[in-house]
Amino acid sequence: MTRNLDATRNPMAFFGAEVRRVRLAASLSQDALGQKINFSGDMVGKVETCERAPTPVFAAACDAVFTHLDGHFSRLLELARRSGGASPQWFRGWLEAEQEATSLDWWEALLVPGLLQTAEYARALFKAWNPAAGDDELDELVSARMERQAIFDRPEPTALRVVVDEAVLYRLIGSRKVMYDQLLHLADMSCHPGITVQVLPAGIGAHAGLLGAFAIASFDNTAGTVYMESPDQGQTSVLPSVVGRLSLIFGTLRADALPRAASRDLIRKVAEERWTD
Repeated sequence: MTRNLDATRNPMAFFGAEVRRVRLAASLSQDALGQKINFSGDMVGKVETCERAPTPVFAAACDAVFTHLDGHFSRLLELARRSGGASPQWFRGWLEAEQEATSLDWWEALLVPGLLQTAEYARALFKAWNPAAGDDELDELVSARMERQAIFDRPEPTALRVVVDEAVLYRLIGSRKVMYDQLLHLADMSCHPGITVQVLPAGIGAHAGLLGAFAIASFDNTAGTVYMESPDQGQTSVLPSVVGRLSLIFGTLRADALPRAASRDLIRKVAEERWTD
């Protein structure tokens, strides 16, 4: 079945709708277009429905097929990227909540939270998640992640409370230098008056946080929003039952974690002992 598209939602939605419009006008299936541009038909479909952000290579390949449009897709993508519309549609609900929240609570069992990542750490992750991605796409993804961190530079910055599993400090992402710089950055950010970083010791053993990463956005006058990570697409929910349950889990994790100063000392110790030559 053909899924209806709302091309007015955002620039990336318009880009996807244009791909479908031109493809159908040429009597091409998603698989047929994919073969012509050297992408899978599934990728074509996800770009059309705004589930995946197109890359410059994707846009240029479409332009090479539809030469009569004189670079139409590359121009559209440039406009969409300038508008900040590179994130997949399923993630945008959380991005809006993150930008509007007065405070954020974040639990991570595997990685440093995105809001506290260095550019090099983020790039290593995106490269692992998107092995075929070129430098332009990686640059775009990293830039978008770094721009999210601007919420801490506001006159009234967003408050952030983070709890990470101790295993995060020992997981090699990128290189030893990337890890060393990342842990020092994490420790430095924990000195920010509005940011608290705590480490949950490995000795705690099994706990509810092992079920997956999540974040909770709180607001002054509206109900909270939660984001739950998954291997495919993360999920955002405003259901009070979900927000309440994850808030209780976060409270338990935070209570079991090392205090702020002790966590900072451990982070710096691991950086020096584990990630220096």
